[in-house]
Amino acid sequence: MQTLDGQLITVLGGGGFVGRYVVQKLLARGARVRIAERAPRKATFLKPLGGLGQTQFAAADVRDPASVARAIAGSDAVINLVGSFADMQAVQAAGAGHVAAAANAAGVRSLVHISAIGADRESPSLYGRSKGDGEAAVRAAFSAAAIIRPSIIFGREDQFINRFATMIRFLPVVPVVAPHAKFQPVYVGDVADAVVAALGDDAAGKTFELGGPQVLTMIELQRWIAGATGRDPLFVELPDAVSGALASGLGWAPGAPITKDQWLMLQRDNVVAEGAAGLADLGVTPTALASVADGWLVQYRRNGRFAKLVSN
Repeated sequence: MQTLDGQLITVLGGGGFVGRYVVQKLLARGARVRIAERAPRKATFLKPLGGLGQTQFAAADVRDPASVARAIAGSDAVINLVGSFADMQAVQAAGAGHVAAAANAAGVRSLVHISAIGADRESPSLYGRSKGDGEAAVRAAFSAAAIIRPSIIFGREDQFINRFATMIRFLPVVPVVAPHAKFQPVYVGDVADAVVAALGDDAAGKTFELGGPQVLTMIELQRWIAGATGRDPLFVELPDAVSGALASGLGWAPGAPITKDQWLMLQRDNVVAEGAAGLADLGVTPTALASVADGWLVQYRRNGRFAKLVSN
């Protein structure tokens, strides 16, 4: 395990869901961490995690090359965690290139870029294409970057497991879109460990796909969540024609259950490719969903931790 004592590592998007875990791991390893955000004030909750002077904050927007260059100046390493479902091409493609170019110009030792399983410049979804374009831009500007492609990431603050748990909590009948789409959910703490490990020289220039120990279909995942929260709704598997029409007709509306682009993403399984380098290559043992989810899913049970669970 490499030492990070005293190194200055800039984490773009450090105040987000994955970022808070990455920052905590870096601080525990003795690194100085500069958290770069569009609104740095929103990330100041991380300051108590470090010692005096160990945490810095900088304003940066990956769409603005000058702000990225200022945030990266003087860094030993850079981690780019920025992603978005809005303005995807500007943030995830052009923005990724801006980060890599700034890192190269600043002479940083290593760059870790977070992409996603499904990144593909030929993807039918804009999300997949923007991630693929981002990877290409990173490789062009900083060929030694380590690229991390996680499957769906779960954890206490996620917007995936929690979203379904909320639906299952309130709806007696739960419609399931793309019920046979496959996922390999990966724990956010494992992703953070992998990101930190990827700062090492052995990861330079490589791509890693991260998945947990289980592959679950959409319907299997939602049934598991129902059992874990003591709920027993009626699940209705929507035919592709119905859910596709729903995404096309209403996906543009605020609060829509699924957008057209999300529907297109679900047409491909979100699992680690056979033979791909992954968590094991970064020295990380994958954590099962069932071993950690109880710590926060308890809030969705009728009687909290005293609820009687159902089997699915």
